[in-house]
Amino acid sequence: MRAAVMYGAGDVRIDTVPDPLVKDATDAIVRVVAGCICGSDLWPFASMDHSEHGNRMGHEFVGVVEEIGSDVKDIAVGDFVIAPFVASDGTCDFCLEGLQTSCRHGAHWGGQDDGGQGERVRVPLADGTLVVVPAGFDDALIPSLLALSDVMSTGYHAAVAGGVKEGSTVTVIGDGAVGLSAVLSAKILGASQIILMGRHKSRTDLGVEFGATDVVAERGDEGIARVRELTGGDGTHIVLEAVGLKPALETAFAVVRAGGVVSRVGAPQFSEVPLGFPEFMSNITLTGGVAPARAYIPTLLPLVLDGTINPGRVFDRTVDLDGVPAGYQAMADREALKVLVRP
Repeated sequence: MRAAVMYGAGDVRIDTVPDPLVKDATDAIVRVVAGCICGSDLWPFASMDHSEHGNRMGHEFVGVVEEIGSDVKDIAVGDFVIAPFVASDGTCDFCLEGLQTSCRHGAHWGGQDDGGQGERVRVPLADGTLVVVPAGFDDALIPSLLALSDVMSTGYHAAVAGGVKEGSTVTVIGDGAVGLSAVLSAKILGASQIILMGRHKSRTDLGVEFGATDVVAERGDEGIARVRELTGGDGTHIVLEAVGLKPALETAFAVVRAGGVVSRVGAPQFSEVPLGFPEFMSNITLTGGVAPARAYIPTLLPLVLDGTINPGRVFDRTVDLDGVPAGYQAMADREALKVLVRP
C-alpha cells in the first residue's frame, strides 16, 4: 500500500510500504476513507533530523473496518469508525476514569507503525479504541467526523478542563483548527463572551461563525490591552491556549481574570512555565493537557450527526495521497488552515 513517510525537515514522501496485518487478536484493519495533516505534524516538518528509515505520519483518520482479530467483539467488518489519536484498551483504570491518553496499554499512530496518512491502518485494541458511526449517515459529514478524532475533541477538552459553563467569559488564543474548535466548544457549553485572539482574517471570520463575540488581532501588550478593554479591565474567567508557544501562555496569564483558569492544549514547545508570584497572588489556575479524545467522541458525535455542530469546516483544502507533501508545505506557509487527505 501507499503511505506518507517523513524523512526529515521539509521532506515528506509517498512510499510503498507493507500492507498492515492482524498481529494480535485484539487488532482491526481499517481502510482509511479520510485522514488529515495536523498542526502538530508541522513541528517535525520544520525541525526533524534526517532519518534513513523515516517516520510514518498521521494520527487522525476515519474509515471502514476490513478485518478483525478473533477477540474483537464490539467492532464488525464493514463498520465506519472514528479512530482517536491514541489507541486505548478501554478497560484499564485510567480508561475507566476517562483518561484514555494515559492507558496502561495504549499506543500511538505513526513512527514505525501505521499512520493515518496512508491507505490502511492496523488498529491495536480495536474494541477500546474505535468508535462506530451509526449506519446511514450523510457522507457530507465525513470532515466533521474526522475532526472528532483530534482537533474538535482537543478544543472541547480545553473548554471542559477550563470549566466553561453557562455565562462564562472566555478568551481563545490561537486561530488554528484547535483554537477554532475551542471557540465552537465554548459556544456549545454556554459561554456568554468569547474573545478570539488571532490575526488571520479568513480564520477569525470562521471563528465568528463558530461563536466568537469579539476578535483581537493585536499581539503582545496591544493585544492584552484590547482584551482588558473588552472585559472592563478584568480579563476573562477562562483562557483557552491553543498555540503551544511560551508567548501565548504569557498572554494567557495576562488576560485571565483574578481567580480564573488558563487551560492549555497547544502542544508546548517549551519547558519552563511562567507561573510566578503575580499569578499566585491572583489565584490563577493552570490546567489542560493532551485531550482524551476517546472520552469525548460519544458526547460530540450526536451533535455532528444532528447538525448542531460542523467542526469539519476547519478543513479548507483536500488532497489525495500524492498531494500530501504539498499539503504540508501549504500549512507551513499558512496558505491552508487544515488539509484533509482522501487516499
